Amino acid sequence: MAGKDHYYNKAKQEGYRTRAAYKLLQIDETADLFSGGETVVDLGAAPGGWLQVAAELVGDAGTVVGVDFQRIREFDDEELDSEARIETIRGDMTDERTRDRLRDAVGEGGADVVVSDMAPNMTGEYSLDHARSVHLARQAFETALELLAPGGDLVVKVFEGRDLDDLKADIDAEFEYVRVVSPAASRDSSSEVYLVAKGRITAPVEAGDRLTVEIVDLGREGDGIARVEGYTLFVPGTEEGETVEVVVDDVKPRFGFAKRVDD
Repeated sequence: MAGKDHYYNKAKQEGYRTRAAYKLLQIDETADLFSGGETVVDLGAAPGGWLQVAAELVGDAGTVVGVDFQRIREFDDEELDSEARIETIRGDMTDERTRDRLRDAVGEGGADVVVSDMAPNMTGEYSLDHARSVHLARQAFETALELLAPGGDLVVKVFEGRDLDDLKADIDAEFEYVRVVSPAASRDSSSEVYLVAKGRITAPVEAGDRLTVEIVDLGREGDGIARVEGYTLFVPGTEEGETVEVVVDDVKPRFGFAKRVDD
């Protein structure tokens, strides 16, 4: 088996289409990405190793949608340990028709996780390959912003290089946090890393915003609850029925915290 490595052989034995399946399994172990019944979008999904893993981890009630310019061969029963709904779309993500089909497949509830293992065709010129990987990662990031439900997660592959920090900062601004993960299944010679962003934030407010709100309810801990365009703000030291001025302290995907301002 000259030229074949441990994960290649393991994939053959365990029925995964590609050794890259173990990268996603290891990322999930690190970042706790998937839960039963979730909807997952896999960008650049061919030949389908990540689709197999996602289907396995979201279970029979889950949905997995894969997109690639290349054809993704249908799965047979021996390749899947789950009855999750798997839909594949053949198309270019820069084509609006492909994006429309993807939106329809995901549905109005949005995706829980968007993953991308896309990589550029290698030229051998490191700075160019890095720049192209960043471009693909940004495409995946922009797609995730469109598709993810509040609190959703994102995984994108990128090659290490000078533009990595800027990409990480841009992603971090839209999520609770982002971290760099290097799964053991990546080849020793590879410069690839994965940016794993958790908790898509879609709040209509930002930390530092000052606004006037009405306290419409009380939480279990006794904090006042205000609604801003349907978004929940907890405001300690307030009572139901009050109208108060607040400064937003912390913003999370589905709720935030604010301090009462007493001038």
